[in-house]
Amino acid sequence: MEFHDVYRRYKPELAQVEAILTDAVHSRNRALTESSLHLLEAGGKRIRPLFALVCGQYGGLNREQVYIFAAAMEMVHMASLVHDDVIDDAEIRRGNPTVRSAYGDAAAMYVGDYLFAKAIEMLGRVPFDQVHTKMSTAIVKMVEGEIDQIEDFFNVNQALRRYFRRIQRKTALLHELSCGLGALIGGASPVAVRMMARFGRFTGMAFQVIDDILDFVGDERVVGKRVGGDLRQGNLTLPILYTLRQPGMGARMRSLIHEHMSEAAVEQVLSLIRSTDAIPFARGIANRYMEKAVAALSPLGVSRVHEELMVIGAFMNQRSF
Repeated sequence: MEFHDVYRRYKPELAQVEAILTDAVHSRNRALTESSLHLLEAGGKRIRPLFALVCGQYGGLNREQVYIFAAAMEMVHMASLVHDDVIDDAEIRRGNPTVRSAYGDAAAMYVGDYLFAKAIEMLGRVPFDQVHTKMSTAIVKMVEGEIDQIEDFFNVNQALRRYFRRIQRKTALLHELSCGLGALIGGASPVAVRMMARFGRFTGMAFQVIDDILDFVGDERVVGKRVGGDLRQGNLTLPILYTLRQPGMGARMRSLIHEHMSEAAVEQVLSLIRSTDAIPFARGIANRYMEKAVAALSPLGVSRVHEELMVIGAFMNQRSF
């Protein structure tokens, strides 16, 4: 089984999730609808809804509610992207102009708020107390992760543990909830819910590490955004933090990385990172997280859901975009 086989199997259900999203972003305000659709129609991997749909199969119940939950998870993710792009002054996402680039920063902030509110409204149709308590806590932690990132912009002295805590809150948490709560709504046992949540957490960590690697070695035409964008914005990711700790590299890197660094300095930093084993090191970290993800599901035994999750996880860890 390969990723396209899994995707093809769930394509009809993903289409239903997409229809829920499209209906949800429509507003009486035309500008709000247009700007929301601008992001939605740019597409995306839809990994979080796919995880929810797959894990929701484990119990085999409440399928319509799984669809709503999957759409709400993607809506929360979309809202965070809009806010991220404002903070990062990003012009391009998924190969298209960002909402802030097309409509301005102020409009983008309100679009992000609107999407968060619509996600909460959608979740109100899912009658599970755990869904509401965990999602409200998750949104708080996501915001805390964003603040942590802003505080650490261009901070060459930040500890690695801050990086890992940040990506756990900003990225891995939504993967964890997509898997765990998707299984809960679907009717899985408490044990299965916990195991799938752990799988989601570890694959989410690997997903973000791979994303950070692609910011240095990805093909801009494939990734859909400028290579080195995180560095230019001051977001120091794992390859940078690793290189900063290498003998003979740290002092040079510190002299180059600062808030007003030139384009020439950016290119020098990128060259220094590529001259070390920073990328293989980061890939090794991603692989370790995927090993943990596989181990998290192993007690459940072999099943179609287990196999599909393994395939999705492998795709995420090997992707080029």
